[in-house]
Amino acid sequence: MIQETAATETRFVRPLRSFSVQLSSTPRGARLARLLATEQLRAWDVPLDPARHLVAELAANAATHGRVGGRDFRLTLDVVANTLRIEVTDTCGDLLPRPQEPVPDSESGRGLVLVEALTDRWGVTRGPHPRKTVWAELHLSPEHDRTDFGDRGALPKEPREGKDPTEPHPTCPPASARPHPGE
Repeated sequence: MIQETAATETRFVRPLRSFSVQLSSTPRGARLARLLATEQLRAWDVPLDPARHLVAELAANAATHGRVGGRDFRLTLDVVANTLRIEVTDTCGDLLPRPQEPVPDSESGRGLVLVEALTDRWGVTRGPHPRKTVWAELHLSPEHDRTDFGDRGALPKEPREGKDPTEPHPTCPPASARPHPGE
């Protein structure tokens, strides 16, 4: 389910772990986003799948559909309590992603359908102009609600039905609303 949120959220919970990198809006930048995210998740001892698939899809979308010549995109990973939040911010804020029914013989057009299937929640946050942030959240097992990240965690096995996607969640504000070094 796609959700659009305001650029600033009222509640702020400081991430236990945070990683952010700015990359070129190219296929190489999208690939590097996936590789860097994989290594960061491994260092945090957070399950790699489906997170790396989500990073790959969101980064590829930013490099393909959100590309503006001479401008980069930003990948941000945050772990807050037992939630991994993946954010990809690009500078094409006028073009919002929408899942579409894929054409059977098409080689593309299934990315956001996959994002929707793999996440617990996802959506788009506009701003500041000309940016937009596409974000996805994955709930981790309860042992990730700690600061040492010593034990291997896993994604929950519970069914996703019955969860209210509009229910407030104690996540940090989107990366686009937080100051970044050098800006």
